[in-house]
Amino acid sequence: MKRIVAAALTLVVSFSLLTACGQGDETTGEVLIVGTNAEFPPFEYIGDSGEPEGFDIALINAIADKLGMEIQIENLEFASLVGAIGTKIDVAIAGMTIEEERLEMVDFSNPYYEALQYVIVPAGSDIATAADLEGKTIGVQLGTTGDFIVQDEIAGATPAQFNKPVDAVNDLLNGRVDCVILDQNPAQVFADQYSDELVALDGTQFGFAMEYYAIALPKGDTELADQINGALKEIIEDGTFDELVQTYIEQ
Repeated sequence: MKRIVAAALTLVVSFSLLTACGQGDETTGEVLIVGTNAEFPPFEYIGDSGEPEGFDIALINAIADKLGMEIQIENLEFASLVGAIGTKIDVAIAGMTIEEERLEMVDFSNPYYEALQYVIVPAGSDIATAADLEGKTIGVQLGTTGDFIVQDEIAGATPAQFNKPVDAVNDLLNGRVDCVILDQNPAQVFADQYSDELVALDGTQFGFAMEYYAIALPKGDTELADQINGALKEIIEDGTFDELVQTYIEQ
């Protein structure tokens, strides 16, 4: 994974990047209700305070600061986030990939992070190629790219679906699944945590495609999209984005 400048991408996303934003010094009193799933370190996790922390949380707070808004974080199951937009929450930020099925229900901000799926295997495993995944029982977080890959792209594979990635990893440690497919950064976090027992393999050797994280927004709300994209552009240009990367991801 690596950070990206949105203007450099050739993705088709729902809104163009606008620059008319950035009120920042004073709050308007408006509250932005933000959904996340704090089970995806280093992007979102429960910190020592007992509240969601991580790169995405810091990023959405920086965006809110630019807009002069307050933030209210709602920690939900990942699979429920898209459906909650426009009812329980205003937007969602949760290491969420721009994906066609989701675009039928929500719009997305401009992308802010380039991602790749990794495969977590037990140390000494003979899983090394896409063919090795066929017929395997594979742990995934429900509703994620890994879940879609196992269901749609790997012949004979059985998805073992979990609401929390850590539960998939625990089943891997206990021999109940053959491997786990998860985004690179959290996969590396878990592999480092259990370095004597697990290895995180680069998804390019399995033929996985690059994907892009963005903030999920209500369908058709161009005003909110323009505000968020403008603030995101400012954050990239003024160095705040790189500071957050260094603090949460490249530490």
